[in-house]
Amino acid sequence: MEKYSLLSHNTFGIDVYAKNFIEYTSVDELKKLIAQNALTVPFLHIGEGSNLLFTRDYEGLILHSRIRGIDVVEETDEFVTVRVGAGVNWDDFVAYCVDRNWYGVENLSLIPGEVGASAVQNIGAYGVEVKDLITEVETIDWQGQECIYPVSECAYAYRTSIFKQSDNKTVFITYVQYKLRKQAYYTLDYGTIRQELEKYPALSLATVRKVIIDIRESKLPDPKVMGNAGSFFMNPIVPYTQFEALKGEYPLMPFYELSDGRVKIPAGWLIDQCGWKGKSLGPAAVHDKQALVLVNCGGAKGSDIIALSDAVRASVRDKFGIEINPEVNFI
Repeated sequence: MEKYSLLSHNTFGIDVYAKNFIEYTSVDELKKLIAQNALTVPFLHIGEGSNLLFTRDYEGLILHSRIRGIDVVEETDEFVTVRVGAGVNWDDFVAYCVDRNWYGVENLSLIPGEVGASAVQNIGAYGVEVKDLITEVETIDWQGQECIYPVSECAYAYRTSIFKQSDNKTVFITYVQYKLRKQAYYTLDYGTIRQELEKYPALSLATVRKVIIDIRESKLPDPKVMGNAGSFFMNPIVPYTQFEALKGEYPLMPFYELSDGRVKIPAGWLIDQCGWKGKSLGPAAVHDKQALVLVNCGGAKGSDIIALSDAVRASVRDKFGIEINPEVNFI
């Protein structure tokens, strides 16, 4: 499709257009597009657009996968491995696992986006990262070559992977495999999860999922009501010596010690301390319930969101000497 509106393909609600837009529903269909030289340059492969900020019309081809399917490929008494199409909605997959009493993804409930993006971004929340559940990622490149990446070759780290590197922008994820537990196993020592669980008579996957959803909904605006991309910034990771100095000056500063001796500091807290929560800059604002979230108040352009982002980052840099970086990709 030519001159295609991307309004429904980015959760910020930025009204931009793609010169061309193509969806495919299978690996074979994608291979045919490649064989027919349909993939014009430049091109961009997107999911649900929940981690993108379009700054202008896209003068190229936008690709979108509609590859579906959730299939069990291996199962024992303790584990189940499932192969999931890249175009499956992430939260639908989480609900599918919870319904079947498969443990592992419940803390990642209500994260927007699709399965393919989970493997690109290494999504994480409430003490869980998807890299610890992925076993392999199936791909095809723009020349039609298929390749399977075992998790050990995906270069996973905090909110990044080999698929985010510039020389892998021509690699399309088609399926992702996850290994989940069939025996009870929870990650509850993060945020207010345990406190919220006390409201329920019994611990179960369903109650954990509900608690996670309730917590997220209490902090994060619905993008259908107010455009946003969820967490806009990554939590900064600093050397322990820098953390000690900051802790001496800000004793109430929350933190998470990492296994490598460094310390992760919540970006939302840093932004809040700079007085940005609920403040706006033109038609863009910092959400009044979660300072980590930037929102489109109505009619904002990508440049408006970037201007706000730059102002927030400068404030944090000036006050704390810490650089916070966007998690959202600017297009």
